[in-house]
Amino acid sequence: MPEGPEIRRAADQIERALLGQDLAAVWFKFPALKRYESALAKSHVRAIETRGKALLTHFANELTIYSHNQLYGIWRVCSQPEKADDAAGASYFGKRDLRLALHTAGTTARLYSASDISVHRTNALAQHAFLSSVGPDVLDASLCAEQLFERLRSRRFAGKSLSMLLLDQKFLAGMGNYLRSEVLFNARIAPELRPKDLSDADARVLSAALLAVPRLSYHSDGVTHLRALAAATSTAQIAAKIARGSDDYEAHRFAVFGRDGLPCYECATQIERIERAGRRLYFCPACQQQRGHAQA
Repeated sequence: MPEGPEIRRAADQIERALLGQDLAAVWFKFPALKRYESALAKSHVRAIETRGKALLTHFANELTIYSHNQLYGIWRVCSQPEKADDAAGASYFGKRDLRLALHTAGTTARLYSASDISVHRTNALAQHAFLSSVGPDVLDASLCAEQLFERLRSRRFAGKSLSMLLLDQKFLAGMGNYLRSEVLFNARIAPELRPKDLSDADARVLSAALLAVPRLSYHSDGVTHLRALAAATSTAQIAAKIARGSDDYEAHRFAVFGRDGLPCYECATQIERIERAGRRLYFCPACQQQRGHAQA
């Protein structure tokens, strides 16, 4: 599933393509949303917002398209419309089914495979079931480590295991499976600990990592461990080595995620994999030793 950094990068692409532009057409796959096509096409996109893994396309006529990529959704922005199978352009991208398309005269933003799409009055979004319960956005520039420290210490979250808490969108929106493993490794904290097991010093380290790792991923196109990447390359131009599809990107983008059986970059101990919340979690048993200070 795309996580907060991936959704924000998709939003950046859509924003560059559509913001303030007159729309030539809007197309929805779902029959219940067809009634909005004409009204949206007569308006224009005034803002693109992300709240964790949800993307909000705000229109000047005070309507907003809510979309959540879920597990398989993917946005694709094209500068030139592709050969049309229907009014929206290409119906399929690989094996993905087109669900939403926003067209200008020369640019198309298409959302494939997502099933959680709806249209709302912008001023009614506070009542949306997901948006009304979601926690602060991990990429919100105004969010600081002290605020996260307070959330970790709150009665609501302090007793939950970190392996579960870091997937809870009510705690922090935009976190996901690869970020969970990478944040805990960055903070050198074992996944089975709870916030209330941590000393204040460790909780503050974790709070800082909860901001630093997702923001690094956002700015580096999915790389969360630049030191490992740098050590694996012979050039000082790290940015040139993190292009998607390169050997360095795929082999070294993560510190622990997907690296079970391989040596830890820090101590050479073998990375381990476990299942938590029905999803895979990776950690270094040496760097992330159980070190907690239980607090009654």
